[in-house]
Amino acid sequence: MFDESKSPAMKEVTQDWGKRGVSVVAGVSELGETRFAAAILSPGVDPRRPVVVQLKSAGVPILGELELGARACLCPIVAVTGTNGKSTTTELIDQIYRASGKKSVACGNLGRPICEVAPLSRELDRVVVEVSSFQLETIETFHPKVAVHLNLTPDHLDRYVSMKEYGEAKLRIFSNQRSEDIAVVQKDLVLDGLKSVRITFTADSSGADYTLQDGWLCAKGERVMRQEESRLRGPHNAENLLAALAVADADGISREEVKKVFRSYQPLPHRCEVLAVRNGVTWINDSKATNLDAMQRAVAGIKGPVILIAGGKDKGFDFSESRKVLEGKVRAALLLGEMAEKIEKAWGGFLPCRRVADLGEAVGRAAEMARSGETVLLSPGCSSFDMFKNFEERGEKYRQCVKALLKEETTK
Repeated sequence: MFDESKSPAMKEVTQDWGKRGVSVVAGVSELGETRFAAAILSPGVDPRRPVVVQLKSAGVPILGELELGARACLCPIVAVTGTNGKSTTTELIDQIYRASGKKSVACGNLGRPICEVAPLSRELDRVVVEVSSFQLETIETFHPKVAVHLNLTPDHLDRYVSMKEYGEAKLRIFSNQRSEDIAVVQKDLVLDGLKSVRITFTADSSGADYTLQDGWLCAKGERVMRQEESRLRGPHNAENLLAALAVADADGISREEVKKVFRSYQPLPHRCEVLAVRNGVTWINDSKATNLDAMQRAVAGIKGPVILIAGGKDKGFDFSESRKVLEGKVRAALLLGEMAEKIEKAWGGFLPCRRVADLGEAVGRAAEMARSGETVLLSPGCSSFDMFKNFEERGEKYRQCVKALLKEETTK
């Protein structure tokens, strides 16, 4: 096992694996030994890292965890990728399968590794796997029976040299599909050389097989159900629902089962999650918004003025591109983290901005500013790694700050 980290937590990991007889190399950038049968690459590790280049130069075969798990999977795979909406759509599809009586497990980038699920696959009907561009970089034979591509907007530009390179990584989800396989894709995606059967969806009223028309989720013009019957709001969630519906239809699952799932599905935490409504002010946790598109969709989906809490680790975005969405909608922005100064420069000409030290200060300032009918929205538009372990920790911290604020107000 190899890790460049020198953190105290890594020392604990080293000791734990050492007790199991595993040799651990930590705190350095290269290996001293390269005689290995294979190297399994964590998706968070850039293939251009020195240790990976070293292993490649030594002729060591490099596999990603996704590729390794998929090779051991004994049932059909349904894979979901896209810049935003992957987790929600993966969960929807998994729940639809299970509601229809099929044995299914959701895994991958969602949380549970596919390598953990693969040994169970002999007893399963489907494995539904959320896949990131990082995971797709290292596939060779990965072959989903159904591949879903939700959208492509700027993200991870701290890892990819261009949107073209990022987009190409995403498109690898289709690379091993054959003519009998299914590709469920957002209608605006450009896909050259696709071998599988293409099924399209869009939140527009026309131009695809699955559409949103006057608030109705429609399949080839047929009204299936109103989106407002679900707990998922906004055009982006309409597309998540439509993609899941398309997968269900392609697999012959009853529409009634699909509608039951859509009506009962509880949105995942940290994704436009309403934490509280107090004195007419709504507090929303959208910590999962780690890129500009997700942030913009969150803002656009809110009725009334917004106090926006944004900022975090720099991923290479140009925040000035958000002006069209934010201007006239966001009344003020509270900025934190590594990107605070850059965002202030990008937005300061059209939007009152204030830098804050942490989420606690952001919540306090927002409470002072917010008026009845307004929404305080944590939708950072950045990753969390400058201040937190992940977006979940950031969202939980925000939840705690809001809870403490409201408790304080109650006791006054």
